[in-house]
Amino acid sequence: MRLTRYTDYGLRVLLYLGMKREGLSTIPEIAARYGISENHLTKIVHELGQLGHVRTVRGRNGGLALGRPAAEINLGALVRQLENDLSLVECFEVGNNCPITGDCRLQKVLGKALAAFLGVLDEVTLADLLAQPAGMMRMLGLGEAPTTPVA
Repeated sequence: MRLTRYTDYGLRVLLYLGMKREGLSTIPEIAARYGISENHLTKIVHELGQLGHVRTVRGRNGGLALGRPAAEINLGALVRQLENDLSLVECFEVGNNCPITGDCRLQKVLGKALAAFLGVLDEVTLADLLAQPAGMMRMLGLGEAPTTPVA
């Protein structure tokens, strides 16, 4: 299973916003810290905003912040929202053309594997990933980690 860059970058945005608890962040700031495209991040942030994960403030002093507490952002749900296709192989798709679909055991095994993958993510929230952010904060140049845990 491989997540798209879209989902990867979405997770990174949320991690960044979770670590930078005070003040607003900007797309150029986040893009520069991760070395990724501002244009690509703009699309991702737009969707994260529509989903309620990111709050956007327009205007000269605008920016981004988490749209809900980190403890309410479940990774399994987020991956399901951002990934447009979790079909691991053709037989997962409607109208597939694989001639052995009806009797192949691979589909069932891969289905269980996907369910297990998502099941692990369902047990994790953004707050869990931010429990000890000091190392990530240093790498991103965000200064000292806060002493209170993320909600």
